[in-house]
Amino acid sequence: MNEKIRVPRVRVIQDGAEPEVLATRDALAKAKEQDLDLVMITDKADPPVVRIIDYKKFLYDQKKKQKEIQQKAQKVTVKEIRFGPNTDDHDYEFKLKHAYKFLEDGAKLKAFVFFKGRTIVYKDKGEILLLRLAQDLEEVGKVEQMPKLEGKRMIMFIGPKKKAK
Repeated sequence: MNEKIRVPRVRVIQDGAEPEVLATRDALAKAKEQDLDLVMITDKADPPVVRIIDYKKFLYDQKKKQKEIQQKAQKVTVKEIRFGPNTDDHDYEFKLKHAYKFLEDGAKLKAFVFFKGRTIVYKDKGEILLLRLAQDLEEVGKVEQMPKLEGKRMIMFIGPKKKAK
């Protein structure tokens, strides 16, 4: 940038003007005359390419674009719901309401059945429970991963359905 450019000749690009090859000091004088900065775009070309711009404004615009991109990006939260293999109907309904709300709010749901001690023999009960949950949440979410046993947990992921605008 500016005085740090140490090549004898540069190709100058400026908004609304044809690119031209100038001596570096002439290009720098042209930039100073307009109260702008001389910024090197690429030093690989022959001669190196520079641009006359307001560098601070350029940086500001880049930061602004980055912020917009970050705001548009969706932040995915994962909510967990934990069941036992012998979960009662009332407890199931209570947790189902929470799961429904999580999916409506746009969060992913990680539902798992935790097997303690000898309850691991009820693997089929755990799978039936998770499939029942998936069926009950069918209108607000879709299954992203079917129930899978990992150690002493059977895990299933449910993602929210896209809302029509």
